[in-house]
Amino acid sequence: MAPALSEPLTQAKDGRWSDFWVRLASAAVLGPLALLALWHGGSAWAFLIAVALFGLGTEWARLAGLPRFTGRAMLLPCGLLAVEMVALTGGFQAGFVALLVLALIAWRLDGRFAAVGVPYAGIGGLSLLWLRLQPMHGLQDTLFLVVVIWSTDVGAYLVGRVIGGARLAPRISPGKTWSGSIGGLLIGGVAGAMLAGGPNAIDWWALGPACGLSIFGQAGDLLESAVKRHLGVKDSGHTIPGHGGLFDRVDGFLAAAPLAALLALLLHGGVPLWQ
Repeated sequence: MAPALSEPLTQAKDGRWSDFWVRLASAAVLGPLALLALWHGGSAWAFLIAVALFGLGTEWARLAGLPRFTGRAMLLPCGLLAVEMVALTGGFQAGFVALLVLALIAWRLDGRFAAVGVPYAGIGGLSLLWLRLQPMHGLQDTLFLVVVIWSTDVGAYLVGRVIGGARLAPRISPGKTWSGSIGGLLIGGVAGAMLAGGPNAIDWWALGPACGLSIFGQAGDLLESAVKRHLGVKDSGHTIPGHGGLFDRVDGFLAAAPLAALLALLLHGGVPLWQ
């Protein structure tokens, strides 16, 4: 969904900053585009989610070993687009039913791994779509999520590079450290609290939801790393220079967006999700 600076796999000590400027350039281009679509909402946000879902479906089909440019390879990206259209026209309950149907079709035609990619990309994508389209606090809630996840990724990248130390999950993602994870959690939480408080204050009540979203975001990052480790690949694709594929960039959002949507659904009574 958006470019963030999250920790990649282990690099040589003298080259640990070698990808920084490429990542920063990609973030400087794609970040404002994502924020512009977020601000406008409506069709602009729906279009951004559609592009993301199509890209995620394409990447997952490649990871599943489906032959490129064939009907089987196009089932996942085109099917995810169809799921979004069902959600927009028939309601989000119908969208989730369509997601289940697509997963079953993918399982029947291409196997379990291909089918897993449908809820992996689709639940997070539909959650992001639903969250922004809420009439009262959709913009606030989605911006809160975006700020927390971006800040978590940037914080984990910078703190992990500067401090280093013990590995968080060496068998899954050797480049991630405990210092980076804790730094990302703290920076993401404080960033969310600062956003919630406005220009002149910090809303410490928002720290809990922000930290929860940060934890889910980092868990999503580890999950995607585990998938790549299982498949023996470094990146999910080569869509974004310096960042890898779309899954490499939106893994945190795919995990945290359903939690944000659930909080918004349970807690809305004329207040944003962090209150």
